[in-house]
Amino acid sequence: MTAPAPHGISGHVAGFVAALRSRGVPVGPSETVDAGQVLTVLDLLDREAVREGLACALLRRPTHRPTFDSLFDLWFPVTVGQRSAEAPELPRTPDGRVDLPALREQLAELLATPDGGNQLELLAAQVVEQLGRYQSARGPSFSAYQALKDLAPQTLLARALAGLALPPDASERDAEIAQRLLRMRIAGFRATVEEETNRRVAEQIGRERVATYGVARQAEDADFLRASERELADLRRGTHRLARILASRLAVRRKRSRRGEIDLRKTLRASMSTGGVPIDLVQRKPRPGRPDLVLLCDISGSVAGFSGFTLLLVSALREQFSRVRIFAFVDRTDEVTDYFGPQTGLDDVLTRIFTESTVIDSDGHSDYGQAFTSFADNFGDAVTSRTSLLVLGDGRTNYRNPKVDTLRGLVETAKHAHWLNPEPHNLWGTGDSAAPDYGAVIEMHECRSARQLTDVVSKLLPV
Repeated sequence: MTAPAPHGISGHVAGFVAALRSRGVPVGPSETVDAGQVLTVLDLLDREAVREGLACALLRRPTHRPTFDSLFDLWFPVTVGQRSAEAPELPRTPDGRVDLPALREQLAELLATPDGGNQLELLAAQVVEQLGRYQSARGPSFSAYQALKDLAPQTLLARALAGLALPPDASERDAEIAQRLLRMRIAGFRATVEEETNRRVAEQIGRERVATYGVARQAEDADFLRASERELADLRRGTHRLARILASRLAVRRKRSRRGEIDLRKTLRASMSTGGVPIDLVQRKPRPGRPDLVLLCDISGSVAGFSGFTLLLVSALREQFSRVRIFAFVDRTDEVTDYFGPQTGLDDVLTRIFTESTVIDSDGHSDYGQAFTSFADNFGDAVTSRTSLLVLGDGRTNYRNPKVDTLRGLVETAKHAHWLNPEPHNLWGTGDSAAPDYGAVIEMHECRSARQLTDVVSKLLPV
């Protein structure tokens, strides 16, 4: 059983805020104070009013709402223990086991019922209790997978659609709307089962532990190589917001860099009027002009999510540099700068890259050595003494010649050179990874998430 907060409702809210922060939701002291004030004017027995009040006080962006809701269900559960008093009993066979065919029929009928939301929630609680319970090493526990695997609600679409009883003259559009509605209800039922499972497990092992694996991550914290399609889509939608953050950080760095280094000779000469004490520091005027930026990016399937997001991010930062040139490769390099536009989506860009450019030469597997060679042969003049070179990729060469010397020549020519690697540092050098070899000639940085990428890029990009 979860222990009560040591300082009553205020301590409970403080723990809830700490959980939000641990999952990447920025909540400051002022928002925490607002949340406490909100609770003083709400009916604490009205759970949904408390949910909406705390959301208004604590959240800054709509993208934080899914994480908030998942943590709210753990910190402010709908009840404690089994909901047997209010939940309907599941249908059973004569020998006492749950009658799955009858249960599937019951679920299909509720899905087709417009006002069956509350009954679906109660049914989900019973499904977790009766089908999701299992015996673990620490005693009885619950599993959403076990509760849903035999019930398979995703296969009930046709049966629930028949229960809607659409009129014979219903149009195809009406049928599509009905199917979309039923899919949403099925997804909602599955989500309710998962929430109920998390609630029951949290009562046994603690909500803090359940929050570490049962609460959705912020898209900025998702691992590029393991991110879901939803997380990648959220990242792409947030590209311009992150670009604004990076632009502001670069502007601050650029403002500071305009002060220039101390001119020691002029400072000493000026100190003669103050008895040799250098009271006024004379600084050199920095050379004006913004640097060039060249991106050399692996767009093969293994790092597609990382590369695509980074390309969009840097493309949105074009105005911060005098010129940005973007090159993509799988086993051959080609320039794709013109494919990126202010309103161009990543899917359209990738389609053009793979249909119009020559990024694939032979078998379509990553070949960094050949990619670096083709870049040096065909676009070597893109890298000059005022160029910042940024390489994106995991450095996995499929056991082919990495051509380290070719990369070394490019690095020695460029003013700055950095490599962003989406793989964990402990995997560099394993299998076909040539990351240690490349890391010997270019500074390599781990960039596994958008948050980490933003921090690294804001420090690396020249001003």
